[in-house]
Order: sequence, then C-alpha cells, then structure tokens
Amino acid sequence: MDWTIQLIVNIILSFGGFLATLRAIPGMGHLFIRANLCGVDMSKRQSKKIPEAMGIVCGCIYLITIFIFIPIPFGTYIVFSQEGFPHEKGMGSATNGTGCSASILAASAGAFVELLAALLSICCMLLLGFADDVLELKWRHKLLLPTVASLPLLMVYFVTFNLTIIIVPKPLRWLLGFSLNLGPLYYVYMGMLAVFCTNAINILAGVNGLEVGQSVVIGLSLMLHNLLELGGPLRDTHLFSLYLLLPFLGVSLALLYHNWYPSRAFVGDTYCYFAGMTFAVIGILGHFSKTMLLFFLPQIANFLYSVPQLFHLVPCPRHRLPKYDCETDLLHMSSTSFQLEALPWPGRLFLRVCSTLGLVRLATSEGEGGITTCNNLTIINLLLKFSGPMHERSVTIALLAFQVLCSGVAFVVRYPLASLFYDV
Repeated sequence: MDWTIQLIVNIILSFGGFLATLRAIPGMGHLFIRANLCGVDMSKRQSKKIPEAMGIVCGCIYLITIFIFIPIPFGTYIVFSQEGFPHEKGMGSATNGTGCSASILAASAGAFVELLAALLSICCMLLLGFADDVLELKWRHKLLLPTVASLPLLMVYFVTFNLTIIIVPKPLRWLLGFSLNLGPLYYVYMGMLAVFCTNAINILAGVNGLEVGQSVVIGLSLMLHNLLELGGPLRDTHLFSLYLLLPFLGVSLALLYHNWYPSRAFVGDTYCYFAGMTFAVIGILGHFSKTMLLFFLPQIANFLYSVPQLFHLVPCPRHRLPKYDCETDLLHMSSTSFQLEALPWPGRLFLRVCSTLGLVRLATSEGEGGITTCNNLTIINLLLKFSGPMHERSVTIALLAFQVLCSGVAFVVRYPLASLFYDV
C-alpha cells in the first residue's frame, strides 16, 4: 500500500481517537470520582471535585488507535510472507516466490518489531504513571520507572539498528575527528533521554492546560519536522514517527479541550509520563533525538532552574504551585522559607548568583539566624516574579507562547544554522 494512503488512514484514525477521547473523558469522570481519583483545583474560588489521572483514558484510546492501524502499513507482509518472521533489515533483494521483494518484507518486519517495542514502552509508562497517581510514588521511583520502561525499546534498537556513531560538529573535529563511536554510552544517553522527557513535562505543571498544552506544541513541532523530512533519504523513519505522533496529537487535543481553563479534568502524572515516553520513542526510533531536544528548550530551562530544589540543595515543598489569591482571582509566585546559612554551599552559591542576576527573590528577616524566603524554582514562578500577579489562563497562554517561540528558535537552529556545525 502506498505510504500516502497509509498516512491518510492514520489521520482518519487519529481524528477518530480525538472524537472518542472527547466523549470518553466526561463520560468516565464520575467513575474516577467514585474511586476517589479526584482533586480540588486550588486556584479557583469554588472547591469542586474534579476527576484526576484522566491521562489513562487518553493513553488507552491512543493504544487502541495504534492497534487498529497496525495492519495498514504491514499489510504487505501479512499478505505475502509465507516464512518465519525476520527481525533484521536489509536481507538482499530476492523475491519470496510471491513477487514481493525479500528486502521489503525484512524492512517491514524490522519496523514492525520497532513498533511493538515502542508500544510496549509506552504501555509500561502509562501503567507506571497511573500507579504513581494512585500510590503517590517518591521522586527516586520517578527516575527509575522510565529507565525500566525504556529497556524494551533499547533492546530492539540494539537488535535492529545498533548505530552508536555520532557526527562531530565542525568546530570540534580538529580535536575529536569527523565521527565518534560512543558504544554503550549511547544507550545510557537514550535511557537518560527517556527519563528526562517523562519528568521534564511533569515538573513544568500546575496550571490548567499547561501539561497538555506544551505537549501539543512539541508534538506539532515534531510533526512539522517529520513532514519537512519526508522528501529526504530517511523518509521511512520520519513516516514511522508520524504514525505514532498523529494519534497522540488527536487524543491530546481532546484532553486539552477538557483540561483548559477552567479545567474539567486533571491529566495527572499518567499523561505526563505517557507524553514523555511517546516523545522519547519517536526521537529514538526516528533517529533525531538531538533535534527533538531542541523542541524541549523550555523544559530544559525549567529543569536547570529547578535542579537545586529537585536535588534538595534548597528545600523543596511537596507542591510548588503558584499561590492563589481568591480575592483578586490572580496567581502570585509561591515561596519557601529556610535558614540560608544552613544550606549546602552549592545551594547558597546558586541562590546568590541567581539573586544577583535577578532570577530569584530573596528576603531575609532581621536578626541573628533570620529566616530567608525564596520563590520556588520553576519558570512559572519566575514568570510571575517578572510580570507580577496574573490570571491563571494568562499564565498558561504566556508559557505556551514561550513554547511556540522556542520551537521557532529550534527550527532556525535545525535548518538555517545547521550548516555551521554539520555538512548539510
């Protein structure tokens, strides 16, 4: 079947996933509330129970959509293959007696194995994310679980591709040469990529529509990148990425509709893990993980800014959400208090440098052993520090506009400026 027809079918199924998610979320909300999977929006005047962890509905419909789509791109193999299932690509060009090239069948089988591994990793992360929403796992578990969930993906990458050579940027070639074989370190990098993607979205959260909104912007950016590359030599890998990405965008847009201000459904850690692992899978199997990281510039900035609290160099409260003022219906930056001199020296150094640069607000009470108050280290609070109190909807729009701006920068770096670093 021609790839354009496959892509059209995938778009139709993605739209079906969008409609199914749009109806399923309000239809199943009462079941989550009955099971006590619900929360109260702390940034609203009215305290109303809202179903939580609705990312599980979104993820399940995504998996069903992909399952239905599987026979479409692999129909040729299903119809013509009469032998055992090959797992390697590039098996010559002979036919199998039915007129279908063995190399085509082998490539199709290799892609099929990659797809199954991708779905297994996404499914595992979806399950583990739901377990986190139910059991409220600790941070060390949140670092371990994506690593475990990425193992099937890394194993299949080793069996089917196993390319660990990277091209060295031009400015460093005098030192490192044209290319560099990272060997096992490349697999460590891919495992860390899965951990970063799943947690980066999770820590940039706390206002209605932000988790899903940033994921939709990243997904649309990746979709545009894949479409631009369809005419290149790696068409098949970018087509494979689109097959996984379009249904994700479909279910995410439906979830965004219900999660937008005022939210009628909370996404939970389930969606953050599901979205992060989907992006990691697309970047690794699409062989453009470095390009994908360009679209994560806000998440990278938020992670670096949050490092002192994430690693407890600065006290980190359970929730770092902005503070809500019910009288004005505005969000203010939240803060945490501590004794500055009692912090480890890296934490004190970070705060003093950032205070000098205007990136944190420190206030110390008078007297010996005074208490220091510092804004929580997220770019949400940083935005509120610079802008002053804002309405929740405005905060989300501002952060998503920043995400779009960073995607524009990423495309400039990836295309016009790429020739400065690589032979394009």
